[in-house]
Amino acid sequence: MKDLPDLASRAFGGGVVYANDEFFAAADHLVLPSAPGHAPKTFDHKGQVYDGWETRRRRSPGHDFAVIRLGAPGVIRGVDVDTSFFTGNFPPYASVDATALPGYPGPAELAAADWTELLPRAELKGDSSNPFPISDPRRYTHVRLMIYPDGGVARLRVHGEVLPDPALLPEVFDVAAAEYGGRVVDCSNMFYGHPQRMLMPGLALNMGDGWETARRRDDANDWVLVQLAAPARLRFADLDTSHFKGNAPGWAALTGLTAEGDQVELLPRTALRPDTPHRFALLDGPEVTHARLDIFPDGGMARLRLLGRADRDHLWARMRQCPEP
Repeated sequence: MKDLPDLASRAFGGGVVYANDEFFAAADHLVLPSAPGHAPKTFDHKGQVYDGWETRRRRSPGHDFAVIRLGAPGVIRGVDVDTSFFTGNFPPYASVDATALPGYPGPAELAAADWTELLPRAELKGDSSNPFPISDPRRYTHVRLMIYPDGGVARLRVHGEVLPDPALLPEVFDVAAAEYGGRVVDCSNMFYGHPQRMLMPGLALNMGDGWETARRRDDANDWVLVQLAAPARLRFADLDTSHFKGNAPGWAALTGLTAEGDQVELLPRTALRPDTPHRFALLDGPEVTHARLDIFPDGGMARLRLLGRADRDHLWARMRQCPEP
C-alpha cells in the first residue's frame, strides 16, 4: 500500500478544505509530505506545539472531522491515520469517507455531497502509523477524516492509483509525472533515495529529494523502469541532476518499451553535467508504454520528465473502467 503515491499530499496540491476544530494545531499539517516531527517541551500560548492536527477536548456529544481535497484524484487503495507523537491525546477511533465532485467545491457543497464510507470506525494506536487497506474501485476527489471524539492526528496518507481527468490534460504533457499516473515499476538500486521521487512535481529541494544509487564497484550500470500514465509518443526528456555535484551520473540513455514488448532507442548514451537541468529531443519512434532510464555507471538524478503525446482513448478508457461513486 505504501508503495503507492499519497493522493492527499501537499506535494500534489492536496489541501484541507474544512475542519470543524483546530484549537491546538492546524489541520493543514495532515497533508504535509514530510514525516511528522516533534520538539518536546516546546510551548506556545495554547500549549505543547504539535506537528499535526489537534482539536480541543470535547465536552459535548459528537466528533471532530476534517475534509481533504486530493491533490491527485484517483482510486484509493489504503489510508494511514498517523498519530506519531500523540500519546495521551490521540483519538481512540477514526473513520474515513470519500466523495467525487467536479470542479473546486467549497465547504458548503462538500457538506451537501453524497459521501461513501471507505473505512468504518476503527480503533487507533497512539504515537503510531495506523494503516488500513481499502477495496473500493471507484475514483474520488475528496476524503473526510472523522475522529472520535477528539484529539490529535499527525498525518493522513491516502495511498492509491492516480487517475486524472483527461478533459483537463493538454495534448502534450509529462507522461512520466506521478501526478498524472506515471510510476516506477522496477529499478536496479535505490540505496540513498527511491526513484519515485524523480517523478514528483516541482524542482528537487536537495539531494535527498531525488534518486541516488550506491557506488558501483563492477562493470554494470544502474537503471530505472517507468510505467507511463498512458501509452505515448515521446518527444522530449528532462534529465535534471540539480544538487548532484560530485555524484551525478557521467552519462545516460533512454529506451522505450512498446505494448508488444519491443525496445526502441529514444536517447543514445549521452554525457551529463553535474548540478544541471538537461533537456534532450528524443528520436522519433512509435508509441511506448514504458521508458527505461540507464545511468552510467551510477549516481543521482533529481527529476525525470518525459514529454509526449498520450493515447487519449487509453486515458478515457481508464476513466470509464471506474464505477460511478
